[in-house]
Amino acid sequence: MGSESFHNVCVGGIEIGRECPLVLIAGCCAIESEKHALTVCERLVEITSDLQMPYVFKASFDKANRNAITSYRGPGMAEGLRILAAVKARFNVPILTDVHEIGQVAAAADVAEILQIPAFLSRQTDLVVAAARSGRVVNIKKGQFMAPWDIGNIIGKAVDAGSDQILLTERGVSFGYNRLVADMTALPILRGFGYPVVFDATHSVQQPAGQGGCSGGAREMIPALTRAACAVGIDALFMETHPHPDQALCDGPNSWPLDAMADLLRQCQAIDRLVDESQRRLSE
Repeated sequence: MGSESFHNVCVGGIEIGRECPLVLIAGCCAIESEKHALTVCERLVEITSDLQMPYVFKASFDKANRNAITSYRGPGMAEGLRILAAVKARFNVPILTDVHEIGQVAAAADVAEILQIPAFLSRQTDLVVAAARSGRVVNIKKGQFMAPWDIGNIIGKAVDAGSDQILLTERGVSFGYNRLVADMTALPILRGFGYPVVFDATHSVQQPAGQGGCSGGAREMIPALTRAACAVGIDALFMETHPHPDQALCDGPNSWPLDAMADLLRQCQAIDRLVDESQRRLSE
C-alpha cells in the first residue's frame, strides 16, 4: 500500500500533488445549457483568480447512472463536448468530464484534459485501460462499495496501460440504505499509493436514491467535511456548484451555492497552508 515515489500530475499548466497549492475542480453536475456552463465557469474563474487558486472546470455531458429513467442526464456527448470546448476556448481552463463507455473516450479526450471514471464504474477494467491509454489524466473515483486500500488494483490497471498521470478521488462509502459516510482515514490511505488525492465534498453528502426517484443530500454538511478533508491533507478539492441549487436539474441537494463558494474556498486555503507549513517544520 505504501509508495516510495509520489507522482504529481500536470494538467493545463497546473501541477497537482505534493508541495503544490490546493487545486479546485468545480462546476455543474450535468451540463444544463451552454449559457449556464459559461455563467458558472465565469464566476469560478473570477473567484479562483482572486484567490490565486489553480482551477479546473468540471461538467458531465451525460450522467448515465441516474436513479430513474426520468432523471435528467445532460445534453448528450456531441452537444456536451461542444459546450465544454466552448467553455475551454472562452476561459482557457482545463476540463474534466466523465466517460461511461469505451466508445466515449477518444472524443472526450479531444476536449478534456482529465477523463473521470465514475465511482460506479471504477472496477470496469476496459474503461479504465482505455482512459489510461488516451494520454489524458485519469481521475479514478473510488467506488462507494470499495475499501480505500482496494484502489491499488484499479491503479494497477491504469499503470499497466502506461499511465502515471492518475488522480484518486474519495467520495464517501455506502453505509446502510440511502447513506454515505466520508471516512477521513481513507485520505491518507489513498495518498499512500503515491498519487494526488482529491476530496469530492459534494458527492460525499449525497443520499443515493434518498428522494425515491432521485438522490437527496445534506448540503449543510459540505463545509464541515471540506474543512476536515483539508486538515487531513488533500491535493485537490472537487465540488459541484450551482447559482440556484434547489433548481438544479441534477444533484441539486448536494450542490453548493455558487455565491457561497468564495468564503468556503478561503477557509480551505487557510487550512491547507497551515497543514503544509506544519509538515515543513516537522521535516526540518
